[in-house]
Amino acid sequence: MPDILPSDGADSVLVGRIWDPNSQGPRVVAVRGEELVDLTPMFGTVSELLENDDPADLVLSSGSNVLPWALEEVVQNSATGDRNLPFLLAPLDLQVIKACGVTFVESMVERVIEERCEGDFNRAAEVRKSVNKALDGGLASVRPGSKQALEAKKILAAQGMWSQYLEVGLGPDPEVFTKAPVLSAVGYGSGVGIPAFSSWNNPEPELVLMVDSAGRVKGAALGNDVNLRDVEGRSALLLGMAKDNNASCAVGPFIRLFHGGFTLESLRTEEIALTVEGVDGYRLEGRNSLSRISRPFEELVTAAHGRHHQYPDGFALFTGTLFAPTQDRDAEGLGFTHKNADVVTISSAQLGTLVNQVRATEDMEPWTFGIGALFSYLAGVKKV
Repeated sequence: MPDILPSDGADSVLVGRIWDPNSQGPRVVAVRGEELVDLTPMFGTVSELLENDDPADLVLSSGSNVLPWALEEVVQNSATGDRNLPFLLAPLDLQVIKACGVTFVESMVERVIEERCEGDFNRAAEVRKSVNKALDGGLASVRPGSKQALEAKKILAAQGMWSQYLEVGLGPDPEVFTKAPVLSAVGYGSGVGIPAFSSWNNPEPELVLMVDSAGRVKGAALGNDVNLRDVEGRSALLLGMAKDNNASCAVGPFIRLFHGGFTLESLRTEEIALTVEGVDGYRLEGRNSLSRISRPFEELVTAAHGRHHQYPDGFALFTGTLFAPTQDRDAEGLGFTHKNADVVTISSAQLGTLVNQVRATEDMEPWTFGIGALFSYLAGVKKV
């Protein structure tokens, strides 16, 4: 079995969801040793579980009268794609899936490049050189919203380098958008989709915070905020087209609940590693170092939730990425873009490993199990 659990897995409290072919529906599960125990009779949804003050304690004290699933078998089924056997789903359900963009200086610079290229990857190397020259490496320590940041914006505008991405990268308010509909995220082992209309795209390895309806962060997972650089580069108003497509959002492998030494504080220096391996022998490695994020997690959560916006079932918050792929794949100066069957691996010591394979969006199974189907299924679940 691939090592998908955190390095201190024995001390972690992990919850998720699997598809159960016998009952034809999703089950809320917890990792307990080498087994996945069924929590659905106690908590019909992960959202319901996270609304409790101490969900980790409830998971640790809960039992189950249902026969458990073998963790190794479910992971193998998930990787091989046999949907007639139990497999892992994204570990969230009724939570709205939100995302923050341009939370790292490096990713902000790449967004500026996309915009100035107007989505044409053939111009990326030339534009990157001119943008970096204008920035002169002077933004790494700038605090968004500060006087220093405002002055940097003026200087860049005077040099003809103004961009709306600089506003959310340096201005007082972060970019927060809805990444994907409720229940649309895919989990470990599932395909991630790239639509046919995109020819310049990339994975985005991110930390995903799990937040309850009161705005309290209860745990975290790994995520892939799949991005279409050519689409968003044409216009930021095409953000929905660039970000929200079938299977364009992967989360997993499990949600690690805050417990013991695992807290929001322990995530501030987490290193998230990325590997892309192609059938053509190509290999790309990247890293998302959360210690270099421009805004604290609390600021991002507050921007999404508060008196201005509530989420009765909680929300998942992608926190942005430092990773911006500039490594050439096919020809010098053309940078990176996905190819069919690329294997994307995102991992970190405290959160485990999320693996997905790139597929053509149009060739993937349609998304059919929505909120109505979930409610119908849960109506038949016997609660304890």
